[in-house]
Amino acid sequence: MMRYEDENETLADKTPCAGVRADLKMCLLASDCCKIHKKTPRECLKSTDGTVPSECQALRYTFLECKRSLLDNRQRFRGRKGY
Repeated sequence: MMRYEDENETLADKTPCAGVRADLKMCLLASDCCKIHKKTPRECLKSTDGTVPSECQALRYTFLECKRSLLDNRQRFRGRKGY
């Protein structure tokens, strides 16, 4: 799995779920949808033609669960998902 952060590199964005968002973005930019079909990452997420790998779909689900957990009061005690 491709990770955005390297050993000595950190994200400038310190908001919750920023790491998962960066991983999703890098996964989409490396996919055939963005490289070959010249679509934006947003257009690739909306497309249903199967050009987005399952790894990116899993990262999308993790990102959405992380964002949803920010609204869930129970997660204050359990911690955020995907963090």
